[in-house]
Amino acid sequence: MMDEKILLRKKLQKRLEKTLTEDDEEILGEIDRMLLEEKELSLAQRLSLQSELYAAVRRLDVVEELLQMPGVNEIMINGYDRIYIEENGQLRRWEKSFVSRERLEDVIQQIVAGCNRVINTSMPLADARLSDGTRIHAALPPVAVDGPVLTIRRFPQKSIDMDELIRLNTLTGDVACFLQKLVRSGYSLLIGGGTSAGKTTFLNALAASIPAEERLITIEDTAELRIPGERNLVRLEAKNANLQENRAITIRDLIRAALRMRPDRIIVGEVRGEETIDLLQALNTGHEGSLSTAHANTPRDMISRLETMALMGMDMPLEAIRRQIASGIDIFVQLGRGKDKKRRLMSVAEVDGFKDGQVALHMLYERDWAEDVLKKTGELKHCEKWEREKNVHEDYV
Repeated sequence: MMDEKILLRKKLQKRLEKTLTEDDEEILGEIDRMLLEEKELSLAQRLSLQSELYAAVRRLDVVEELLQMPGVNEIMINGYDRIYIEENGQLRRWEKSFVSRERLEDVIQQIVAGCNRVINTSMPLADARLSDGTRIHAALPPVAVDGPVLTIRRFPQKSIDMDELIRLNTLTGDVACFLQKLVRSGYSLLIGGGTSAGKTTFLNALAASIPAEERLITIEDTAELRIPGERNLVRLEAKNANLQENRAITIRDLIRAALRMRPDRIIVGEVRGEETIDLLQALNTGHEGSLSTAHANTPRDMISRLETMALMGMDMPLEAIRRQIASGIDIFVQLGRGKDKKRRLMSVAEVDGFKDGQVALHMLYERDWAEDVLKKTGELKHCEKWEREKNVHEDYV
């Protein structure tokens, strides 16, 4: 049946090329006429094929079906005939495919154009997002050696809150309560983890604990955060250069702009380059309680990455950068995946100042993999912000 569907899609595309129509009703009519010619099809098959063929020419083709499947959170298209998905935490190859490389390119162009972005052989990489927040990354030749590549990261329509993360066993209730109180008290947190460790989801869940009266500015490459409630909130998104306007608006530009918008807290979706120095300077100039994420495998690795990325943005002594990290960031939260591939909170580390030329860390929670539980390994040392919020402090003790 799969080969028959591919033949039908090719047959429909040839018909539409002759008519040159873009009217939805005429396209549906052409699909119905073509299916009536297929005498052996049942009514149920005709209805199913009508929807599938329409998606193939007017929507996102075979991707449309995957976007409707609730368990699929990652779609990896390595070529028109090689599609992989991550469904409920398990990676597998999907049986369907595009009819041709050209059709995959058409879908990529459709997605990117809908987000006011450009992708071509001169600008072969593009980041975009769909209206529901789904994240898109596309690559074309010459950088994509074997043909067009499309990677789609889906996010739940309903934001995952801390209660849901507890239910999913990402962390325990007592650790969640502790982190939420840290956020309310104004501690600056950096969330680390590898690719698809759940950093953005966790950041979104933590940001919900920020007091509603505070003014927030979110800064992202692609807008994904959905902080609940009626808030004094400004959302900023970076912009790539295009052929008409050769000026890109970077995360670094947006951090600098945010400082002129009277923020109480700045939330940067992810630091990955020279903007790190601007964030550190913001944290050290009165914007405590800010949140961000970074790619790293351990809290110590996170510090090394911050040092390297800060040096990309400004040539300054390494000791000066380490002092800025030690005074600007209070808590490192580390995420990862367990042996079952499910997301877990791995550790929570407190920054214990600048000692012996290094950023000192004090572990508060660490995961015991033998029992797959988070265990408390230390008490919070720096309680100044905590004690400033008397009601929070009283709850904790």
